[in-house]
Amino acid sequence: QVQLVESGGGLVQAGGSLRLSCAASGRTRNVYAMGWFRQAPGKEREFVARIIWSSGSPYYADSVKGRFTISMDNAKNTMYLQINSLKPEDTAVYYCNADGATGGYWGQGTQVTVSS
Repeated sequence: QVQLVESGGGLVQAGGSLRLSCAASGRTRNVYAMGWFRQAPGKEREFVARIIWSSGSPYYADSVKGRFTISMDNAKNTMYLQINSLKPEDTAVYYCNADGATGGYWGQGTQVTVSS
C-alpha cells in the first residue's frame, strides 16, 4: 500500500501562486509515476500533470501548460505542483495520484480556491 497526503491548498486571489505538496509513504518502491488531478464543483475529475519517477519527465494538460510546474524530491518521496497566475477556473479539489506495480493510489485532496 502507498499512502498519499496532500497539503498546500488554500484561498488565493487571481494572479497569485500556490505550491501543493504530496508526501508518499509506505511501499513507495513500487511507484513509477505520480500525478495531480483536480475536480471542480459539478465537474468530473480531470488530469492536470504527471511525472515519471525514474526520469523526472513531466507531462501536462494543455489547459495548465506554462502556468503549472510539477516536480519531485525523490529523497523525500514528495511531489510538488507549483501553480502560478492562478485563475478562478483553477478552483477545485486537487488530488495526488500514484501509479505503482500493485495499483493506483489517491490522496484525500486539498482545496484550492481562487477569488476574482
